[in-house]
Amino acid sequence: MARQGTAIEVRKGELCCASVTSAPLNADEALELATGFSALADPVRLRVLSILAASPKGEVCVCDLVGPLGKSQPTISHHMKILSEAGFVQGERRGKWVWYSLNRGRLASLSAAI
Repeated sequence: MARQGTAIEVRKGELCCASVTSAPLNADEALELATGFSALADPVRLRVLSILAASPKGEVCVCDLVGPLGKSQPTISHHMKILSEAGFVQGERRGKWVWYSLNRGRLASLSAAI
């Protein structure tokens, strides 16, 4: 799946992406990068990542995103699902709410790919 020496398994389901400038990407590498960048290509999702990164506790309840983002809870849940599927956030259900934290490794891997 990954070129030797340029992409390694870091965590379960997370790849450290190859650099787009080091050699031509194979189809799997291109798909991995495109999935990540596609998930980031939305102002609401970028704001979510910014809020999570700035959180002193390292996590934020989905209920606490409604006010700052000015979006409904179902809309925020939709965005969180996309971020989660792309590996940028992890969620933990506590009662009726989900608390999210940022996967900084996933962000770093996309940054390194550029």
